[in-house]
Amino acid sequence: MDIVIPNAASIGVFAVAAILLLLTPGPAVLYIVARSVEQGRIAGLASVCGITTGTLVHVLAAALGLSALLASSALAFAVVKYAGAGYLIYIGVRRILSRTDTPAAQLELPRRSLGRLYRDGFVVNLLNPKTALFFLAFLPQFVDPSRGAVAFQIAFLGLLFALMGLTSDGLYALAAGTAGRWIKRKGHSLRSERSAMMRRWHRHHRTSAHITAQH
Repeated sequence: MDIVIPNAASIGVFAVAAILLLLTPGPAVLYIVARSVEQGRIAGLASVCGITTGTLVHVLAAALGLSALLASSALAFAVVKYAGAGYLIYIGVRRILSRTDTPAAQLELPRRSLGRLYRDGFVVNLLNPKTALFFLAFLPQFVDPSRGAVAFQIAFLGLLFALMGLTSDGLYALAAGTAGRWIKRKGHSLRSERSAMMRRWHRHHRTSAHITAQH
Protein backbone atom coordinates (compact mmCIF):
# COMPACT_ATOMS: atom_id res chain seq x y z
CA MET A 1 0.00 0.00 0.00
CA ASP A 2 1.30 3.45 -0.94
CA ILE A 3 1.88 5.95 1.83
CA VAL A 4 -0.44 8.86 1.06
CA ILE A 5 -0.80 12.06 3.05
CA PRO A 6 -3.27 14.94 2.58
CA ASN A 7 -2.33 17.70 0.15
CA ALA A 8 -0.41 20.76 1.33
CA ALA A 9 -3.51 22.97 1.46
CA SER A 10 -5.35 20.53 3.72
CA ILE A 11 -2.32 20.18 5.98
CA GLY A 12 -2.05 23.98 6.25
CA VAL A 13 -5.71 24.40 7.17
CA PHE A 14 -5.43 21.49 9.61
CA ALA A 15 -2.38 23.08 11.29
CA VAL A 16 -4.19 26.41 11.72
CA ALA A 17 -7.28 24.69 13.14
CA ALA A 18 -5.13 22.61 15.49
CA ILE A 19 -3.28 25.70 16.74
CA LEU A 20 -6.58 27.47 17.45
CA LEU A 21 -7.81 24.44 19.38
CA LEU A 22 -4.59 24.14 21.36
CA LEU A 23 -4.68 27.84 22.25
CA THR A 24 -7.96 27.20 24.09
CA PRO A 25 -6.93 25.35 27.28
CA GLY A 26 -9.10 22.45 28.36
CA PRO A 27 -9.20 20.27 31.50
CA ALA A 28 -5.99 18.45 30.54
CA VAL A 29 -4.05 21.71 30.34
CA LEU A 30 -5.45 22.87 33.68
CA TYR A 31 -4.34 19.58 35.22
CA ILE A 32 -0.85 19.91 33.71
CA VAL A 33 -0.53 23.48 34.99
CA ALA A 34 -1.73 22.53 38.48
CA ARG A 35 0.61 19.52 38.61
CA SER A 36 3.57 21.59 37.41
CA VAL A 37 2.95 24.37 39.92
CA GLU A 38 2.59 21.88 42.76
CA GLN A 39 5.34 19.38 41.93
CA GLY A 40 7.63 21.03 39.37
CA ARG A 41 8.42 20.99 35.67
CA ILE A 42 9.56 17.35 35.48
CA ALA A 43 6.30 16.18 37.05
CA GLY A 44 4.34 18.28 34.60
CA LEU A 45 6.29 16.85 31.65
CA ALA A 46 5.67 13.29 32.91
CA SER A 47 1.94 14.02 32.87
CA VAL A 48 2.25 15.49 29.38
CA CYS A 49 3.99 12.35 28.10
CA GLY A 50 1.26 10.13 29.54
CA ILE A 51 -1.51 12.23 28.01
CA THR A 52 0.27 12.25 24.63
CA THR A 53 0.64 8.46 24.68
CA GLY A 54 -3.10 8.15 25.27
CA THR A 55 -3.65 10.50 22.34
CA LEU A 56 -1.58 8.24 20.06
CA VAL A 57 -3.80 5.28 20.93
CA HIS A 58 -6.88 7.30 19.96
CA VAL A 59 -5.18 8.31 16.70
CA LEU A 60 -4.50 4.66 15.85
CA ALA A 61 -8.07 3.67 16.69
CA ALA A 62 -9.46 6.51 14.56
CA ALA A 63 -7.24 5.59 11.61
CA LEU A 64 -8.25 1.93 11.68
CA GLY A 65 -11.91 2.57 12.42
CA LEU A 66 -12.51 5.30 9.86
CA SER A 67 -10.60 3.52 7.11
CA ALA A 68 -12.66 0.39 7.76
CA LEU A 69 -15.83 2.49 7.68
CA LEU A 70 -14.89 4.00 4.32
CA ALA A 71 -14.07 0.56 2.94
CA SER A 72 -17.56 -0.63 3.86
CA SER A 73 -19.52 2.47 2.87
CA ALA A 74 -18.53 5.84 1.42
CA LEU A 75 -21.92 7.20 2.51
CA ALA A 76 -21.31 6.16 6.13
CA PHE A 77 -17.94 7.94 6.05
CA ALA A 78 -19.63 11.10 4.73
CA VAL A 79 -22.26 10.89 7.48
CA VAL A 80 -19.52 10.61 10.13
CA LYS A 81 -17.67 13.54 8.56
CA TYR A 82 -20.64 15.92 8.59
CA ALA A 83 -21.86 14.74 11.98
CA GLY A 84 -18.34 15.36 13.23
CA ALA A 85 -18.41 18.90 11.86
CA GLY A 86 -21.60 19.53 13.82
CA TYR A 87 -20.05 18.06 16.96
CA LEU A 88 -16.99 20.31 16.60
CA ILE A 89 -19.24 23.37 16.33
CA TYR A 90 -21.12 22.22 19.43
CA ILE A 91 -18.02 21.74 21.58
CA GLY A 92 -16.57 25.01 20.29
CA VAL A 93 -19.64 27.00 21.33
CA ARG A 94 -19.83 25.15 24.63
CA ARG A 95 -16.17 25.89 25.39
CA ILE A 96 -16.63 29.59 24.62
CA LEU A 97 -19.70 29.83 26.86
CA SER A 98 -18.28 27.76 29.72
CA ARG A 99 -16.25 29.21 32.55
CA THR A 100 -13.88 27.36 34.90
CA ASP A 101 -14.84 27.98 38.52
CA THR A 102 -11.59 26.68 39.98
CA PRO A 103 -8.35 28.24 38.75
CA ALA A 104 -5.57 25.74 38.13
CA ALA A 105 -3.42 27.32 40.82
CA GLN A 106 -6.11 26.53 43.42
CA LEU A 107 -6.31 22.80 42.62
CA GLU A 108 -4.77 20.73 45.38
CA LEU A 109 -3.06 17.62 44.02
CA PRO A 110 -1.29 14.93 46.04
CA ARG A 111 2.35 14.34 45.14
CA ARG A 112 2.99 11.35 42.87
CA SER A 113 6.01 9.51 41.48
CA LEU A 114 6.96 10.22 37.86
CA GLY A 115 5.86 6.73 36.81
CA ARG A 116 2.50 7.22 38.50
CA LEU A 117 2.07 10.62 36.85
CA TYR A 118 2.77 9.13 33.42
CA ARG A 119 0.37 6.26 34.03
CA ASP A 120 -2.37 8.54 35.35
CA GLY A 121 -2.10 10.84 32.33
CA PHE A 122 -2.18 7.88 29.93
CA VAL A 123 -5.13 6.10 31.54
CA VAL A 124 -7.24 9.23 32.01
CA ASN A 125 -6.79 10.29 28.38
CA LEU A 126 -7.19 6.76 27.04
CA LEU A 127 -10.49 6.20 28.86
CA ASN A 128 -11.90 9.63 28.06
CA PRO A 129 -14.72 9.10 25.52
CA LYS A 130 -14.64 12.79 24.59
CA THR A 131 -11.11 12.36 23.25
CA ALA A 132 -12.22 9.49 21.03
CA LEU A 133 -15.22 11.47 19.79
CA PHE A 134 -13.01 14.46 19.09
CA PHE A 135 -10.64 12.55 16.84
CA LEU A 136 -13.49 10.78 15.05
CA ALA A 137 -15.04 14.20 14.40
CA PHE A 138 -11.94 16.32 13.74
CA LEU A 139 -9.62 14.22 11.58
CA PRO A 140 -12.09 13.27 8.80
CA GLN A 141 -12.62 16.97 7.99
CA PHE A 142 -9.16 17.09 6.39
CA VAL A 143 -9.06 13.68 4.70
CA ASP A 144 -9.56 13.28 0.94
CA PRO A 145 -10.86 9.76 0.23
CA SER A 146 -10.16 10.21 -3.48
CA ARG A 147 -6.42 10.22 -2.75
CA GLY A 148 -6.68 6.76 -1.22
CA ALA A 149 -4.94 5.29 1.83
CA VAL A 150 -7.35 6.94 4.28
CA ALA A 151 -5.70 5.21 7.23
CA PHE A 152 -2.33 6.80 6.39
CA GLN A 153 -3.91 10.22 5.94
CA ILE A 154 -5.65 10.02 9.31
CA ALA A 155 -2.55 8.64 11.01
CA PHE A 156 -0.43 11.45 9.56
CA LEU A 157 -2.83 14.16 10.72
CA GLY A 158 -3.22 12.50 14.12
CA LEU A 159 0.54 12.27 14.63
CA LEU A 160 0.91 15.91 13.60
CA PHE A 161 -1.76 16.94 16.10
CA ALA A 162 -0.16 14.81 18.83
CA LEU A 163 3.22 16.44 18.16
CA MET A 164 1.71 19.92 18.28
CA GLY A 165 -0.15 19.01 21.47
CA LEU A 166 3.03 17.64 23.02
CA THR A 167 4.82 20.90 22.25
CA SER A 168 1.98 23.08 23.53
CA ASP A 169 1.39 21.07 26.71
CA GLY A 170 5.14 20.86 27.33
CA LEU A 171 5.44 24.64 27.17
CA TYR A 172 2.55 24.96 29.63
CA ALA A 173 4.32 22.53 31.98
CA LEU A 174 7.66 24.35 31.76
CA ALA A 175 6.09 27.78 32.26
CA ALA A 176 3.86 26.66 35.14
CA GLY A 177 6.70 24.75 36.83
CA THR A 178 8.96 27.80 36.63
CA ALA A 179 6.21 30.04 37.98
CA GLY A 180 5.45 27.59 40.79
CA ARG A 181 9.09 27.47 41.84
CA TRP A 182 9.26 31.28 41.86
CA ILE A 183 6.04 31.53 43.87
CA LYS A 184 7.29 29.03 46.45
CA ARG A 185 10.68 30.74 46.71
CA LYS A 186 9.02 34.13 47.01
CA GLY A 187 6.62 32.79 49.63
CA HIS A 188 9.52 31.33 51.62
CA SER A 189 11.36 34.66 51.39
CA LEU A 190 8.30 36.57 52.57
CA ARG A 191 7.79 34.17 55.48
CA SER A 192 11.45 34.53 56.49
CA GLU A 193 11.23 38.31 56.27
CA ARG A 194 8.03 38.33 58.31
CA SER A 195 9.64 36.12 60.97
CA ALA A 196 12.67 38.42 61.13
CA MET A 197 10.41 41.44 61.54
CA MET A 198 8.53 39.71 64.34
CA ARG A 199 11.77 38.86 66.11
CA ARG A 200 12.96 42.48 65.82
CA TRP A 201 9.60 43.69 67.12
CA HIS A 202 9.80 41.34 70.13
CA ARG A 203 13.36 42.46 70.91
CA HIS A 204 12.32 46.10 70.65
CA HIS A 205 9.28 45.44 72.83
CA ARG A 206 11.38 43.71 75.50
CA THR A 207 13.97 46.50 75.43
CA SER A 208 11.29 49.18 75.77
CA ALA A 209 9.66 47.30 78.62
CA HIS A 210 13.03 46.95 80.38
CA ILE A 211 13.79 50.68 80.07
CA THR A 212 10.31 51.57 81.30
CA ALA A 213 10.73 49.26 84.30
CA GLN A 214 14.04 50.96 85.21
CA HIS A 215 12.38 54.36 85.27
